[in-house]
Amino acid sequence: MDTVSVNQFRENLKTFIEQSVSTHAPIKVTRRAGEDFVVMSADDWEREQETLYVLQNSSLMEQIADSTATHTQRSGYTPTSEEMDEITRI
Repeated sequence: MDTVSVNQFRENLKTFIEQSVSTHAPIKVTRRAGEDFVVMSADDWEREQETLYVLQNSSLMEQIADSTATHTQRSGYTPTSEEMDEITRI
């Protein structure tokens, strides 16, 4: 994560915002008299929130672990060729 001072951020606001949005990398802004803050795109923020929700939900994590196990063992559901055609036909 890039780190910039609040003065640098203020002087180059548009550039830093465009950088964060286009690279999907947050930027840490430091302040002398106050707490630091992070700038990131709204899409990245929402993605982070969804990830945290899944990681904190034990039921979802158990479903993921079970799915990973059946996939590794190749014992899960295998769609028919007709179902695969329907899935891959976008």
